[in-house]
Amino acid sequence: MFSQMRIRGVGVIDDAVLDLSPGLNVLTGETGAGKTMVVSGLGLLLGERADSGLVRNGSSSALVEGVVQLPLGHPALVRADEAGADHEDGELVIARTIAAAGRSRAHVGGRTAPVSVLAELGQMLVAVHGQADQWRLKQGDAHREVLDDFGGPEVTVLRERVADLYDGWRDSAREHARLVSEARERAREIDSLTASLEEIEAVDPQPGEDTMLRAEDERLAHADTLRLAAAQALADLSGDEYAADPAPNVRDLIGAARGALAPATSHDLALAGLDERLHEVGTLVTDLSADLTAYLQDVDLDPERLGYVQERRAALGVLTRKYGETVDEVLEWSGRAAARLDELVTADDRVERLGAEVAELEAAVVAAAVALSEARRAAGEDFGVRVSEELAHLAMGKAVVHVELGRRADPDGIALPGGERVRLSRHGIDDVEILLAANPGATPRSVARAASGGELSRVMLALEVVGSRGASGETASGPPTFVFDEVDAGVGGRAALDVGARLAALAEHAQVIVVTHLAQVAAFADRHLVVHKADDGRITSSSVSVVDGDARLRELSRMMGGDPDSEAGLAHAGDLLEQTGGARTGQRRR
Repeated sequence: MFSQMRIRGVGVIDDAVLDLSPGLNVLTGETGAGKTMVVSGLGLLLGERADSGLVRNGSSSALVEGVVQLPLGHPALVRADEAGADHEDGELVIARTIAAAGRSRAHVGGRTAPVSVLAELGQMLVAVHGQADQWRLKQGDAHREVLDDFGGPEVTVLRERVADLYDGWRDSAREHARLVSEARERAREIDSLTASLEEIEAVDPQPGEDTMLRAEDERLAHADTLRLAAAQALADLSGDEYAADPAPNVRDLIGAARGALAPATSHDLALAGLDERLHEVGTLVTDLSADLTAYLQDVDLDPERLGYVQERRAALGVLTRKYGETVDEVLEWSGRAAARLDELVTADDRVERLGAEVAELEAAVVAAAVALSEARRAAGEDFGVRVSEELAHLAMGKAVVHVELGRRADPDGIALPGGERVRLSRHGIDDVEILLAANPGATPRSVARAASGGELSRVMLALEVVGSRGASGETASGPPTFVFDEVDAGVGGRAALDVGARLAALAEHAQVIVVTHLAQVAAFADRHLVVHKADDGRITSSSVSVVDGDARLRELSRMMGGDPDSEAGLAHAGDLLEQTGGARTGQRRR
């Protein structure tokens, strides 16, 4: 509910703060004082289209700000969180500014937000009813939502079951249709993957095999060059024992060098150290010569092995051209392909299982939708009787309301037990419309078209009063705040008291804000706010204040007779407050 509203620079209102109470808030004032501007400001706060004509003359901008108190977890707080808003203990501040040039800005919880977010929040927070078209039953599915709210837990449980079953059924049906439509493509992919995996399996590549074979191929292809190089290096190190005239070699030269040093090493430790190093070099040369000899023994010409290696590399090359840069990448692709092939091969089994699942879910959702429809029909009959009874107290005693449930025929829709095919949604199979016959013999029409002027607000008041109680008398879900603009238009006397009593009854379950010209309605208020107009000869401005005690008696006296200080008027106002206070006490006991 709204705990406070601030309006600045809107029409004749310069700067006004409305402190609102949880129950029935009544807004009164002289004609032209600016009561309509309060409703217009609230509309701006709820995301209605901005009109720079609302900006007060001489002001650069208009501002409307509201402080909303909501229980934690309320859908409006969830939506505000999604918009990045800040709030504390369920207190949310929303605001709208309009520049005189026409530009509009919205803020939710201290954060800039699209105006559309205010509109979404408005649908969750407030239902506005006036003589124009700003009321919630003009929205597409709102008739069904009002009936479902009235139906209470029985309808709510069935509606949620239908929604859950419908979502599961649609998901399974879409997956089944996809698998069926892709059967031919799946068969082609199975053939392609099978051929590729058989090709890889025939070659049977091993991890890292391409790298090892490349090195072996290089070695075998240049065996002669390798042997000649190793033989020459061995001869240079240790000589050629078969040569007729051996050339000098490293081993002999090192031996000669050590022989030259031998006579003198005992005379100098430094020279002895150099001789030791020559000995180490000689040992290394001997070891290296042995290694070269072993290498020469291993490097043999093997044309057969070379041919095998090159053929194997060619076979691996075919695979790496198709499935990966290296053999390891080919093996990775093979693993993924095998998994995909298994998925495709088992898809036919899945199609069969999904087909059975779709049929089972379809039967379940049809049964649940039919049960929901029957529960709605029963709730609709009760709802129509109760609203008609309420209208009898609102100077519309001849009006009759009933709820019509229809189903849209659809050849491609879902089959009901009797064979009828209708359209199904996650909300069920019903199109719900609340109809009104305003006079005896009149053809029932949608409440939006059957009522006019003040009747429309009274019809909406009756709908909201009945809807707020629920079928079993418990408080039904719905917006926490209701706004009625001149709901009492066209009524007076006893009927006006009945209107006030019904507004007070609705205020037992929700916050209600009413703009009225009738003292009989204003007398029921939990909080009475008055719009005051001031005129200094140049500028007209309005402000809003809460009245109580004598101030409230004077306002009620003004509303009844025009003279706020008339003794008769004040006495009449006191009697009216006493009368409505007693009526409201009885209302609360019920």
